[in-house]
Amino acid sequence: MISILFPTDFSKNSMNAITYALEFFKYEKVEFYFMHAYQKDVYDHEDLVSRDNFDAILERVKTESEASLKELLKRVNEIAPNPRYTYHSISAFGTLVEEANNIADTKNIDLIVMGTKGKSDDRKIVFGSQTFQVLKYVQCPVLAIPKNYTNTQPKRILFPTDYLIPYKRRELKLLCDLAAPYRSIIDVLYVSKIEKLSMRQEDNQTFMKGTICKTEINFITANSRKVAETIQEYIKKNDVDMLVMVNTQHSFLENMLFPSNIDKVSLDLKIPLLAMQNSTRSTPAS
Repeated sequence: MISILFPTDFSKNSMNAITYALEFFKYEKVEFYFMHAYQKDVYDHEDLVSRDNFDAILERVKTESEASLKELLKRVNEIAPNPRYTYHSISAFGTLVEEANNIADTKNIDLIVMGTKGKSDDRKIVFGSQTFQVLKYVQCPVLAIPKNYTNTQPKRILFPTDYLIPYKRRELKLLCDLAAPYRSIIDVLYVSKIEKLSMRQEDNQTFMKGTICKTEINFITANSRKVAETIQEYIKKNDVDMLVMVNTQHSFLENMLFPSNIDKVSLDLKIPLLAMQNSTRSTPAS
């Protein structure tokens, strides 16, 4: 059983990510949670002119949120009447990050799925502000689906690593669960001018070898100091269908998410990104 959270704003981009996931996980038993956090909608409402009508606007937005979620669930059931799927909806007066973190903890969520908008000219943020916030601040793996992306059968998955992070078993198992149904090949890419691994790196690599299962895995070393450019080049040359990165302080992904580095390396992904947060939440009982 996999638990998946969809934060949604009911946009076309969000619906594309939902449709993608409904097809991608069709072989799995999944509990889906569709969440709309509407605090911003209340405070930005054009009819909110003073505190006197705050409660009325709050109630109106809440009603609209619940109605939109109800309509979304109806549409989802039509798209994927899968007996393996269970659907839930959550309407909450809170911020996106607060509610996503809360639901991830209380419902023991394995994965958050969101859409990406492509590079924004004004913000210089590739993923769009909402997905960027979740990637940065929510302690749960995030699968970010590019706008209009439809390939739900990844043949090759790229996992760049420096082997310095002691990965969590739960998140490596998630990667295994994503790859196994499609027999995806996983390329673990080490980008460095120093080929010899330290004892810590060797131990982390050994743990990965023993934890990622059920699929072909290649361990590759690229002799380079230009991490982001090497990753992009590898994606293009090897027809990679999904990128997996771990988002921790000073990680490859964090360095590439910031606007200054995005401008420099043009990380405008055309394929899904699985951002693993190396979270410490407990593993559910099997």
